[in-house]
Amino acid sequence: MELQEARRTLVVPGEAFAEGEYKILTPSYVIRLDKRYVATVVGLAQVNDEAKEISIIPLEGCYIPQPEDVVVGYVVDVGLTSWELDIRAPFTATLYAVDFLGRPVNPAKEDLNNYLTIGDTILAKVEVFDRNRGPIVTTKGKGLGKVVRGTVIEISPVKVARVIGRKGSMHQILEGETGCEVIVARNGRILANCPNRELEDILIMAIIKIDREAHIPGLTDRVKEFIIREKVKRGLIGGETKTD
Repeated sequence: MELQEARRTLVVPGEAFAEGEYKILTPSYVIRLDKRYVATVVGLAQVNDEAKEISIIPLEGCYIPQPEDVVVGYVVDVGLTSWELDIRAPFTATLYAVDFLGRPVNPAKEDLNNYLTIGDTILAKVEVFDRNRGPIVTTKGKGLGKVVRGTVIEISPVKVARVIGRKGSMHQILEGETGCEVIVARNGRILANCPNRELEDILIMAIIKIDREAHIPGLTDRVKEFIIREKVKRGLIGGETKTD
């Protein structure tokens, strides 16, 4: 027997939206006061009375780094032994030259502008972060480093989970229906490499649709239908193509 769907309601910070005994799936966005559950963000509260679970999908908020997060950053400052990156957080991130180059550098003999300069785009992973200092990122890892091709699309960082979808369902649709390679960074920057400009345009419109409609049920099916309609409209596929 399948569990019933969760009840959904829009909530604001300080609003109590459930009472009783529930498991909190999103502890960053919900606090418990006695037996009442209170929202800490503007978002879509989901209450499943049968599974006894509650959660909130936030609709606004900034990016707070976490270790192991993959992020897209822009070089905003070049130092003697490191670069500073804008990763859409309240603080810039540090990328050390020894990490990026894989060897020590001699500031007296080397100018880091020869390797990365202001405005360059970097795909990196958060290595260390605590609230007493800015995050440190690394480019060690498969696919990480300077971005030399592709388009960056920005959405609200709190909508990233919707672009990925449950068990990666939305991400699979975006890639499968457009043929684009889509890297969804945790800081709300999405790196896309598409076969052509028309498919890139469709992908961008689909991602904007997700960003705007993240709180509305049935989003995955609507996005798939939207992409297919756009491909038909542009003559990229025939009009008899099925959506299932």
